[in-house]
Amino acid sequence: MATETLTLGKAINAGLRKALESDPKVVIMGEDVGKLGGVFRITDGLQKDFGDQRVIDTPLAESGIIGTAVGLAIRGYRPVCEIQFDGFVYPAYDQIVSQVAKMHYRSRGKLNIPMVIRIPFGGGIGAVEHHSESPEAYFAHTAGLKVVSCASPQDAYVMIQQAIASDDPIVFLEPKRRYWEKGQVDLDAPLAEAYPLHSARVARAGADVTLLAYGPMVRTCLDAATAAAEDGRNLEVIDLRTLSPLDLGVVYESVRRTGRAVVVHEAPSNVGLGAEIAARITEECFYSLESPVLRVTGFDTPYPAARVEEEYLPDLDRVLDAVDRTFGW
Repeated sequence: MATETLTLGKAINAGLRKALESDPKVVIMGEDVGKLGGVFRITDGLQKDFGDQRVIDTPLAESGIIGTAVGLAIRGYRPVCEIQFDGFVYPAYDQIVSQVAKMHYRSRGKLNIPMVIRIPFGGGIGAVEHHSESPEAYFAHTAGLKVVSCASPQDAYVMIQQAIASDDPIVFLEPKRRYWEKGQVDLDAPLAEAYPLHSARVARAGADVTLLAYGPMVRTCLDAATAAAEDGRNLEVIDLRTLSPLDLGVVYESVRRTGRAVVVHEAPSNVGLGAEIAARITEECFYSLESPVLRVTGFDTPYPAARVEEEYLPDLDRVLDAVDRTFGW
């Protein structure tokens, strides 16, 4: 077993390398992904090893990147597109929603669009505007797209390979503030035996409250669970992993045991993923709930300036406050 300690960013790089080695139809494309290795160096070294016909530096035109990738996917390639920052995806929104998501349906199943759109998302890095957004609800709302988010180096390594191997178009959300966090990665893990891509799982078992998160907030919830344990509370943390389709079976099982649920995400609360998850839990687990399903989210404002972003982002204290409130009913 080739197990190494890697950062989440290096794990994605290793997963991309494995996909390039495994399938000659895989191509990577985006702004500065080649010689520079991407703004976060996620594709570092790949153009040098696989050439500029498979790791392609594109013009600064997101709609052009996605539009070109659609044509490649129709012709049998498996393009992996990098959107440099979350806030830069909007020029490509028309292509993603009108073409990527619709082509399989429009062709009555004759055409597949096996492409991955990588988006570093979320805040916490002190960036300027348009560099710290959480656009996941736009894509999770769009029929025809699948949306996933990794939260650990092991998941990052496996999930990016699973996404590339899928015949469906997948928006792959990478928690940029976690790029430098380290973990153990099994580099020999066979995809056929890996945890399914579109499945949630328990990140920490508990009995008192269920915390639900994805991407960057999984670590925040795990830290909150550790802190709560000092006060005698046993919090269960579930990493949702897949945002569309949602996998809520493990969530329902947990909430029926704990009777309490708190959903945590960086995106604003208004019409966010937390609202959908809270509604479904209420529908399915109503008679098990000891309190309403609560949400801890970003605020319903544009993302703030870097100096005050920590006041905007959900943190350990806000999560623990919500946990306390679930016991007040």
